[in-house]
Amino acid sequence: MNVYARIKPIEILLVEDSPSDADLAAEALSEGKVSNNLHLVKDGVEALAFLRKQGKYTEAPRPHLILLDLNLPKKDGREVLAQIKADSSLKIIPVIVLTTSAAQRDILNTYQLNANCYIAKPIDLEQFFSVMRVIEEFWLLTAKIPLE
Repeated sequence: MNVYARIKPIEILLVEDSPSDADLAAEALSEGKVSNNLHLVKDGVEALAFLRKQGKYTEAPRPHLILLDLNLPKKDGREVLAQIKADSSLKIIPVIVLTTSAAQRDILNTYQLNANCYIAKPIDLEQFFSVMRVIEEFWLLTAKIPLE
């Protein structure tokens, strides 16, 4: 039996508008040690509907971890992050900003909005997979996150 097996998989919400980045993240997480269910939404409005169980997301599970891109259509990641962290029922969910920007103003701004982590997406495929392994190793295997 896999020592990392859990009775229930970790629920991960990926908020990503790039189909290729979403596919890479899904592939990397599927190869990981931790059983997980990855849920993909493509914009900020959808992300908040998922988290608030609105519209087509009334049966959506509560995520244990959120991977959030900043540059999203409809409502950008900064707005989504601010609304998550302002909501008493959502603010304890760890939010990892996973975005292409390495700008200091974006990094500072997202930490001021109480992001739990900021990671600039590598362009190189091997480095991207490495980053996803680090996310899994730290956030799903080492850190203790709320699982209810």
